[in-house]
Amino acid sequence: MAELKRKVFTLSELEEGCSKSSYDDGEAVFAVKKGGQVFIYRNQCPHLGSPLDWLENQFLDGDGELIQCASHGALFTIDGGRCVAGPCLGQALSSVEFVERDDAIFIAA
Repeated sequence: MAELKRKVFTLSELEEGCSKSSYDDGEAVFAVKKGGQVFIYRNQCPHLGSPLDWLENQFLDGDGELIQCASHGALFTIDGGRCVAGPCLGQALSSVEFVERDDAIFIAA
């Protein structure tokens, strides 16, 4: 079992079809819940290295189907973080290993 580094959210804080950010311990990450699954990525665009969020907890495009970079509009799949449009086409977001335990999501060490 992976060693737990830090708790980032409770599952009840992350609603279906929504995204949520966490900036604890100097590591910026965000999660998206889609189809009952949770996906967590580093909050860093592979093109510029800038944060992806438009506003706090706002990472999704208008349809809620893709992750969108606030800097230049690149679009990424929710499952896998692959860039499907924009200057970083073919690149991907950095996924973060995590575990779900007792209604909480922990980043794995």
